[in-house]
This record gives sequence, C-alpha cells and structure tokens, in this order.
Amino acid sequence: MQRPEAWPRPHPGDGAAGTQARIPAPPAQAGEPSGLREPSLYTIKAVFILDNDGRRLLAKYYDDTFPSSKEQVIFEKNVFNKTSRTDSEIAFLGGMTIVYKSSMDLFLYVVGSSQENELILMSVLICLFESLSHILRRNVEKRWLLENLDGAFLVLDEIVDGGVILESDPQQVVQKVNFRVDDSGLVEQSVAQVSLLRLTLLLWSPTPGTNSSSSFGRSAEGGPGQLVLQSAKEQIKWSLLK
Repeated sequence: MQRPEAWPRPHPGDGAAGTQARIPAPPAQAGEPSGLREPSLYTIKAVFILDNDGRRLLAKYYDDTFPSSKEQVIFEKNVFNKTSRTDSEIAFLGGMTIVYKSSMDLFLYVVGSSQENELILMSVLICLFESLSHILRRNVEKRWLLENLDGAFLVLDEIVDGGVILESDPQQVVQKVNFRVDDSGLVEQSVAQVSLLRLTLLLWSPTPGTNSSSSFGRSAEGGPGQLVLQSAKEQIKWSLLK
C-alpha cells in the first residue's frame, strides 16, 4: 500500500523560486514616508481683526495665497459670513484652517493651512487676545483698538514674523512691546527737548542790528527772559535724568 504524502508536491517547474513568489510581501514600516507634508516653521498664513460688520481693522498676510488686497478682502468677508453667527472656535474654508475669537465688537482670526495643527493656531490666537487685552487695559473693542493701532501692530509683530511663530507667551510679548515703546519714546522725548531748547534760544536771542545789552538788559538782572531760559534748561536736565 502506498504511504500518503505529508506535504503536497510543488507544481512541476516551480521549485524554490515559485515558492518564494507566493510569499506575501512584508508590511511597510511605520516610520516610512507615506506622502505626509514636510514640517515647516511657516505655519501662519494670515492674522486679521474685523469689526462686527466684517470690515477690516488690522490684517497681515504672510504668503501669496491672496496676493491682492481685493482677494484678501473677499476672503475676509467669506470668513466673517461663515463664523460670525456660530459659537464654534474653528472653521474650515477654501482648504484652510481658521481659528477665531470674538470680543465685544471685534472678531480675531488666525489662518493656517488645512493640515496645520489647530492647537498651534489656537495658541497664537490666545496670545494675541491676551496681549491686546493688556495693552488696551482689558477693553478689547473697536474704539480702543483704533486708538492704539500702532501698539496692536507691535504686538502682532512680536508674535508672528513672516508666518513663523516667534512667541506664544503673552507676558513676554507685552514685556517686549513695552521695551520697544519706551525706547522709541525716549528718542521722541529727546527730539522734543532739543526743539524746546532751540525755540527758547531763538525767542530770547538778540535780533540783528539791535544792542545786545539793551535787549538782554532785563535778562541780566534776572528778568523774564533769563527766567524762561533757566526754566527750560532745568526741565531738560531733569527729564534726561529720569
């Protein structure tokens, strides 16, 4: 009697090559690329603030997605129409991720790509709002924003530069903005002081063709001219020592 075979015989002509051909390929490793986007520091496409009618108060765009002002305004209108009547904090429009926050009569928006992490965008939005809240003395509304628009641009420049997030800590942002304002204020103060001194000297200098002793006769005796000049000098001295 013929013994039964334990293993089926390979098909004639297959051999080892045929056996290997039927072995399934190993699965792809988890670390292998699968068409994912390369990480980039340029995470912010735009930041803008609108009033409760959808009109722009402040805006900065960091790439050429909307190259013209007309396209930017149309995009802002579409975003406002989509978000102004909802309670959500995240919206998706035109292949972009948008996080936003309303305050009184203002709407603050931060825009990134559709693949951007919403938490990163939200950290920028929160930093922007809290920094503005500090410099506007908790009055984050249209009137105060328009009166302090230069400071608002300084805040935004400290948070985002060219689409790259520089800072997400509101305290650090406010500290840097205050330093820049104080520095520029010192320059403006110095210019004003020099102008004041020049004006004082011009007013109390003798005119050509007149007797200097008669023009400054009273000043030499402690008259009003000497007092004004001395007062101006004292003001400049003490302001420089502050």
